[in-house]
Amino acid sequence: MVPRNELIEIFTEISDFEEMKSFIKEILTPKEIEDFALRWKLLRELNEGHTQRNIAAKYGISLCKITRGSKILKKDNSITKKILNRYHGGTE
Repeated sequence: MVPRNELIEIFTEISDFEEMKSFIKEILTPKEIEDFALRWKLLRELNEGHTQRNIAAKYGISLCKITRGSKILKKDNSITKKILNRYHGGTE
């Protein structure tokens, strides 16, 4: 099995919060976890309607980092948007 697909399968099988938390801490560095969390935070704020410029200024990051998230949320049938709306309100 392709390692990427194997990881996806493993992620989908872990349903226990503490087990997932431990697994992520074991396979990712603290910096990778921080970057991943920041990406999610940017997506949440974009989905809430905050502007790219506001987000960039708030976190001291380039607009390029935020543009990718903006494109994801504009796609038809974006699973990321669907998940954000499920967990943070809004409509799917």
